[in-house]
Amino acid sequence: MSWQSTALILMGGMGLLLYGMYTLSEGLQKIAGKKLREALTSLTKNRLIAMGLGTLITILFQSSTATTVILVGLTSAAIISLRQTLAVILGADIGTTITAQLIALKVTEISLPVVGIGAVIVFFCKKHKHKRLGQVLIGFGLLFLGLKIMSDAMYPLRDDPMFSKMLLQMSDRPLLAMIVAAIFTFLVHSSAATIGIIMLLAMQQSIALEPAIYMLFGANVGTAFTAVLSSLGSSRESQRVATAHLLFKVVGVLLFLPFVTPFAELMQRITTNAGFQVANVHTFFNIAIAILFVPFVDQFARLLEIIVPEKKEPGSEVTPKYLDESLINSPELAIGMATKEIMHISDHVTDMMKEIYPLLRSYDPDHAEKIHNKEDHVDRLSTDTNKYLTHLLRQQLNKDEFNRTMGLVHIVRDYEHIGDIIEKNLLAKAESKYVNNLDFSTEGHTEILTMHRRIMELLHLVNTGFATNSCVAAEKAKTLQEEIVDLEFRLRMSHIARMQKGTQETENTSFIHLDVINAYLRISEHLKNIAMALTDEVSCTWHDEALILTPPSDMWEVNGNGTKKMQG
Repeated sequence: MSWQSTALILMGGMGLLLYGMYTLSEGLQKIAGKKLREALTSLTKNRLIAMGLGTLITILFQSSTATTVILVGLTSAAIISLRQTLAVILGADIGTTITAQLIALKVTEISLPVVGIGAVIVFFCKKHKHKRLGQVLIGFGLLFLGLKIMSDAMYPLRDDPMFSKMLLQMSDRPLLAMIVAAIFTFLVHSSAATIGIIMLLAMQQSIALEPAIYMLFGANVGTAFTAVLSSLGSSRESQRVATAHLLFKVVGVLLFLPFVTPFAELMQRITTNAGFQVANVHTFFNIAIAILFVPFVDQFARLLEIIVPEKKEPGSEVTPKYLDESLINSPELAIGMATKEIMHISDHVTDMMKEIYPLLRSYDPDHAEKIHNKEDHVDRLSTDTNKYLTHLLRQQLNKDEFNRTMGLVHIVRDYEHIGDIIEKNLLAKAESKYVNNLDFSTEGHTEILTMHRRIMELLHLVNTGFATNSCVAAEKAKTLQEEIVDLEFRLRMSHIARMQKGTQETENTSFIHLDVINAYLRISEHLKNIAMALTDEVSCTWHDEALILTPPSDMWEVNGNGTKKMQG
């Protein structure tokens, strides 16, 4: 077989391996999205459990990169701490070694039946969860099929003089072997692919164990360096996670380098099988790193905060905090991130709402400028969140995920409209009142303050309902909005009665006063829309824990005229 033919077959085998890993990882993320997030949130507080969880996840995904991507998103969103992440990363490095053990067991021989079973499930099952399981099996089979094709292509090369000479040079130059393996791993973005090739060479007796160990060290460093480069330009938390991964590997390699020869002799005493020797080296190396570093993750986290400090950038306050494009393929995680980003938007809207009444009472240009800036932030965050949700809607979602995503799209739009009303109506009326040197009557101020307080109460209820998925809060909000409609009518009638009496301040500020009351009413309508979206999105079965949130007397207040309201 010619070099050209061999190169083409190796490229095809590599392509199958990498695509198999991608398919396997994507399918498992879709299956385990919500449960994985809950597990990472609750189980990573204990560093040993966190390490075990990282190992398990990576065994399933067959990719430490997939695990790291999820960790970066959850750490950036402040769902788990950097300290918890470090323990999971150490476990993930152990998990990657299982692939090498499977190669040594020659699982490659069953790759085609696994692909066939997966394809049957994908094409003949109708439920999404079954199709995703089929996708996982196809990915698993393609991964090992790619390795089998590469193994068959490389076997004749053992007798090729040029190939033997090239491997001999690498055997005599450990640093060269490490650099070549690191560069190759960086180019293919997969340490598993590099380690698979190293194992195939060892199993075919093309290289001895010692040069294989140096190449394994290079592959471990190369995969971590890939993560560092991919994190450039992203959040500081993601850079810290990637830097941690690199430092773990580099320090581990430096500690092992002086002991390569005795290390190789120990592995040869354990087994005479060349494939298992290489696989055991990889496993032992990563377990040793984990045992070495896991007691010191707290100190290591502090060190990373020094190495990669927080950076204040102009305009950084308008950058989305939680949106992570890498989680789009995991709908449950992406929906969770979008929800937190909308809570971020609601915080800005709440700040604007709090600050508008002081301006209506006594205008301050500097204070007004802050509200203009807040509105710019709301617009930017709403645009980015809407794009994120639109991108998410293009993914393969089940009915529940689709409905929740559409609900979030509507909620973002309503929060953005509230920001627009505050700026374009309320703030504009405050400025008009100031420019024309006008002031409300004492009664007028009292009425506007009353309306403002009711709107703030409604905003707090809606924000609470959204943050906690509380149907109780959402139902209360809808009832309160109906009361605000009545209040607006009564305040309008009161204003007209004062005009009939000929009150000077009332006549001078009539249009401003009525427009302000109307703007508050429009804000309440958008808040009611959000409450309605919540009750559509959340299952509104009245569980015991929902009842605990609100005393029985408050429940009757929510019901209004009786149980009919609750049932509706």
